[in-house]
Amino acid sequence: MTYPNNDSRSAQLFARGQMVMPGGNSRTGVMFEPYPIYAARAEGCRVTDVDGETRIDCINNWSSLIHGHGNPAVLGALAKQSHELLAVGMPTEVEIDLASLLVDRLPGVEKIRFSNSGSEAVLMALRAARAFTGRDVIAKCEGAYHGSADSVEISVAPSPKTWGPEEAPTSVPATQGIPLSVQRDTLVLPFNDVIATRNLIEQHATSLAAVIVDPVVSRIGFVEATPEYLIMLREITTAYGIVLIFDEVFSYRIGFHGAQGRVGVTPDITALGKVIGGGLPVGATGGLAEIMEVFNQTAKPLRVEHGGTYNANPMTMAAGLACMEQMTPAAYAHLEELGERLRTGLRGELARAGYRGQVGGVASLVAMIFNDAPFLNYREMPLRHREGAMIYTLHRYLLNHGVQIIPHGLMVLSTAMSTSDIDEILHAVRGGLAALAKDFPPDAV
Repeated sequence: MTYPNNDSRSAQLFARGQMVMPGGNSRTGVMFEPYPIYAARAEGCRVTDVDGETRIDCINNWSSLIHGHGNPAVLGALAKQSHELLAVGMPTEVEIDLASLLVDRLPGVEKIRFSNSGSEAVLMALRAARAFTGRDVIAKCEGAYHGSADSVEISVAPSPKTWGPEEAPTSVPATQGIPLSVQRDTLVLPFNDVIATRNLIEQHATSLAAVIVDPVVSRIGFVEATPEYLIMLREITTAYGIVLIFDEVFSYRIGFHGAQGRVGVTPDITALGKVIGGGLPVGATGGLAEIMEVFNQTAKPLRVEHGGTYNANPMTMAAGLACMEQMTPAAYAHLEELGERLRTGLRGELARAGYRGQVGGVASLVAMIFNDAPFLNYREMPLRHREGAMIYTLHRYLLNHGVQIIPHGLMVLSTAMSTSDIDEILHAVRGGLAALAKDFPPDAV
């Protein structure tokens, strides 16, 4: 069935959902015009919607499904665990098993605690940093998304009208409902600008509790922090007793030892989520033992309370352990090869079709835009209306030709994919670029 179609089951479900939920569902990110496609079932790297259409899944639940859908080991672990404990007001051994695996693999994690989302992981990382340092201000990079905690829902996608000076960006709330006091306690840094960022941190050093950075920024086309930038952050935060936080909710999927192992820079705290839950809701805050001691409920008085009915629930722990045990160096290498094959192929298709564009990303994260201007931060990223319209048009074409990507040109791969699946994606993109030329001629780009 061609999308969109008002007679489709998805269109009907969207209408029904709007009657009981604002916007028709509970996730802003799954919405695209005129209605989102509703899923029915999935297996491997393919998902089938409620109208029976099957597509290669290049979203993988915003990167949480690193093994795709229906991974046998994960399903087996869930089946076994479901017959023993779904949830319980007690700790379980499998929590220790998953914690041990993550502590062994991540250089900056000596101890760890689990929660239920990446947003919670970041929230508790910020709270730990404030408790440990006795300071209030948090610094984050312009254009980076770190979840829904008030302190970091700042300057995620500011407009040129509000973003302020390049060397000292203005703290701009990303949504309504964030108090002015919170905005004042968030310092915004120009991503990948070593000199300006160092100057800002030095100016606010005595009040800064933490600097949080995403080594691979999803909202800026999976652009990476430069080694020079991360090294500078590590040096200056150490010098001033500021906690350095890596948000690896996305980037932990790029290497066996995470982004921190790949770049060789070790943070004080790491926020995790997505892949470590095997497809179930999960978050984790890990870091140096000295800092993590703020959560120690056996020490009195307790410095930071960290509760949660479903923290470290046995179903998530079992799924996460089964997932991560399969993420061997060979599995990461497989994903890296798939990512390179897709990036190389997409560049070739753009050139073949006569479009100026670029394809970025790292490992299993891929981003495609219709502009060849280089960029290293949010302000440099080409965001013109025409280019946005082009990628959305391609997104719709792909929906009707067996491939589902994140609407603004991002693709996330899984170990369930093979080289033939990548080639199928590229074949669909070739057709999409040919169709695109009718409304957006290459010589007009």
